[in-house]
Amino acid sequence: MSGKVIVQAKKLELGYGARIVLREVDLEIREGEFWFFVGPNGEGKTTLLKAILGALPPRRGELRLDPTFACAERIGFVPQRCDPNPTLPTTVREFVLLGLVGLKVPHSEHAERLEWALARVQMAGLTNKNYWALSGGQRQRALVARALVRRPGFLVVDEPTNGLDLAAESALLRSVATLHREDGLTVLFVTHDLTIVARHATHVALFREQRVKSGLGDEVLIPDELEKTYGVPVALARDEQGGVGIRLTDAEVCL
Repeated sequence: MSGKVIVQAKKLELGYGARIVLREVDLEIREGEFWFFVGPNGEGKTTLLKAILGALPPRRGELRLDPTFACAERIGFVPQRCDPNPTLPTTVREFVLLGLVGLKVPHSEHAERLEWALARVQMAGLTNKNYWALSGGQRQRALVARALVRRPGFLVVDEPTNGLDLAAESALLRSVATLHREDGLTVLFVTHDLTIVARHATHVALFREQRVKSGLGDEVLIPDELEKTYGVPVALARDEQGGVGIRLTDAEVCL
């Protein structure tokens, strides 16, 4: 049975000043789904993200969040980067607990929430480590932990793998995928990496020319739609082990 609707957009139009970025957007995100926003730069992924997070009002149409997810505590946001002031000594504990700012959480719960969040991103035991001594991948996982310390039901992740090496990227993705699979967390993930999308998505939204094509991953992530989005021929193939091969022009990446 499908979960309840968390985010619903109907004939949504978004923009800045006189410039229209997205129009006629129909989208429905349900509890327990793993969504990916995909498309070239400048096509409106971040704009829709801002609207969902309440930072950009609709110009036309409707955008509704379920009341139980409309409060700040129920949504965890992971930006691309958010480093503290490098001149200030900061521990992992201090950095992650910044996620509780603005919430009425009893101080007695802080340690339990911190331990839970760090365990979910495979960083247990690093509580007192200097944030600036962490690797790039560990910093990004600490950023995820900072969102998780709120105990959200909906996690919004904005291109967190940019600049990471393959090992760090894999560790971060395993953490997010495990949260979806084992904790039932609803995830909205923005990325340019189609191989990530092919492996993990339950649902996909493709952004192109002010429009959004959205739906089940197997129905949206198809060669015809991808070619329309990126302007190059695309081929997908699955091997006997369930891996996915994606070919864009002469480049091929296998999962």
